[in-house]
Amino acid sequence: MKIALIVEGSTEKAFLPYLRNYLRPRLPGPMPNLDPLPYHGRIPTGDKLRKAVTLLLSGRNASDHVIALTDVHTGSNPPDFLDAEDAKSKMRQWVGNEPRFHPHAAQYEFEAWLIPYWTRIQAIAGHNQAAPGGNPEQINHNSPPSDRIKEIFRRGGRGRYKKTIDSGRILKDMDLSVAVDRCPELKALVNSILHICGGLLVP
Repeated sequence: MKIALIVEGSTEKAFLPYLRNYLRPRLPGPMPNLDPLPYHGRIPTGDKLRKAVTLLLSGRNASDHVIALTDVHTGSNPPDFLDAEDAKSKMRQWVGNEPRFHPHAAQYEFEAWLIPYWTRIQAIAGHNQAAPGGNPEQINHNSPPSDRIKEIFRRGGRGRYKKTIDSGRILKDMDLSVAVDRCPELKALVNSILHICGGLLVP
């Protein structure tokens, strides 16, 4: 089983080892080949996304399924998407009737999935700044999750938050089920892969 993952950048790619570790004991068969395709910014939109998906699902080295993961907080003004549901709906419209395509969105951005490990973030940053309250995925455009993490790193004085390095430091030896339980969009992504591979879905 080969699953292509269209992602925005190297941060999401760095997340894959922890995702694989979480999935492995929950799958009835071999671990699928999760093949990341980082776009180093934003994933394609509109007809470009449709063409990218079509290409990945065809040809000699075709993928069996394609998952696209975008941030809702893309940095554009005005924002491209209202929320995660709007992002997924638009991606489905762009790609068309293709059951092997599975759109997902991190609301508002990947770092929302790091917020549940705030105690670990405090230890790395060297500061006891309080954790943001509520659902991590509801931290909004005005002060997105990455800004909260950058701020505690700044206050701790141990260096600037570096996405590709520090996301791995935060997740190292952590139980990903903590974030899956608190972040519905992460759970949806996990369940897409489990469904594709015949695994038992996370309730």
